[in-house]
Amino acid sequence: MAKTSVIARSKKKLKFSTRATSRCFRCGRKRGYMRDFDLCRICFRELANEGKIPGVKKASW
Repeated sequence: MAKTSVIARSKKKLKFSTRATSRCFRCGRKRGYMRDFDLCRICFRELANEGKIPGVKKASW
């Protein structure tokens, strides 16, 4: 979990657009971010296993 201050800082309007970092909306993590779902890999996996993301299911072969 990212600190509250770090999350608040990332939501603030930036002086330069290239400084923007994408963060998971659930936990604030910036690494392992998936743009399509606006989640980090850890939160994505949790929600996918619970069946809360429509159209996503665990692969098996």
